[in-house]
Amino acid sequence: MLNTVASLLKEKEKSKLVIVPPSASVADAVRAMNEESVGAVLVMDGEKLVGIFTERDVMGRIVGAQRDPVTTLVSEVMTVGVRTIEPTSTAEEALRLMSDRRHRHLPVVEDRKVLGLVSIGDVTRRYIQSQQEQIDGALRAVRQMGLSNRRG
Repeated sequence: MLNTVASLLKEKEKSKLVIVPPSASVADAVRAMNEESVGAVLVMDGEKLVGIFTERDVMGRIVGAQRDPVTTLVSEVMTVGVRTIEPTSTAEEALRLMSDRRHRHLPVVEDRKVLGLVSIGDVTRRYIQSQQEQIDGALRAVRQMGLSNRRG
């Protein structure tokens, strides 16, 4: 199905999943975010997702708290209890969850294995594309009806 989270990940195949260990410094995590132009990194302990570290965490838990990013570990300031979504979920379900919970990023997990990460931008682009396809289909149908009425 075109509007699944799995299809969003497929579109993002070229983008690299950015991962840091819990022992990384905030400075290293931010450097990785900047190098890859992403707003979040997944914090993984081996294969296990233990947290997510986002731009919002940087602003609130580092800058706002006046902590040193060089000496502060990601594990001290990451978001834990991360909400995840399954690849079979729809883009609309992802958008609803992100909106309701005020999340900008959702890890995609299946059988406890992290498959990727979708952002609010990814989901919004897909939702707009889907709406445009529906509008285009309706316009084609109206044009066809107009043409068949002229023939009659």
